[in-house]
Parts: sequence; structure tokens; C-alpha cells
Amino acid sequence: MLDRVAASLGNYMDLLSVRQKLVASNIANAATPGYKTKDIDFQFELQSQMGQEATAPAHVREVQGLGTHNDGNNVSLDREARLLSENALRFNVASQLWRNKLRMLRNAVQDGRNG
Repeated sequence: MLDRVAASLGNYMDLLSVRQKLVASNIANAATPGYKTKDIDFQFELQSQMGQEATAPAHVREVQGLGTHNDGNNVSLDREARLLSENALRFNVASQLWRNKLRMLRNAVQDGRNG
């Protein structure tokens, strides 16, 4: 059970890391003419990777449906700021769950030694 949970949390945090890098890249290229916003389909990637030990790299895609500026760039700083906030919140929750799992494991080992 712990291994499956740990693998799932690890996969989730890996996806968050991929998204964080993409969002940072989008922000860094906000003034680059012709740059197209990149992202992952987070829900799809999460569902396809849950419970797996090793995962394939997330599929990065250009985001459709964003307004395009005169220079061909379609980065929305409002969207990217929202994704940064969401990502930070999700990472904090996942980190807390990871710490709780480690704490439970440590307690089980200590109880086993004391028992």
C-alpha cells in the first residue's frame, strides 16, 4: 500500500514540476514574438500515470484558444499567474501528504522496535 501511494505521490509531484517549468518558460517568453504558450493536459496526464512505477514523459502541447497579440505571442500573464498559484497549492498539499506517509512509516518502525 505504501509503495503504491508513494509512487502516485511521486508521479503527481513530477507532473507538478513539469508544469512549473512550463509556466516559468511561458512567463520568460511573454515578450518573445511568435511564442506560443505551452502546457500539459494535467488531468489526462495525472489519470494516465496514477499507480504506475515508472512514467513516460508528460506530453507538452501548445495551448489553444488564447488571445494572440499583434506579434503572434499568446502568453497570458494572468493565466500563468493563476497556474503558478494552483501549482504551489497542489505541491504544498502533496508535500504534506508525503511527510504524513513518512511519519507513519517512521512510527511503524519505531513501534516495531519498541514492541
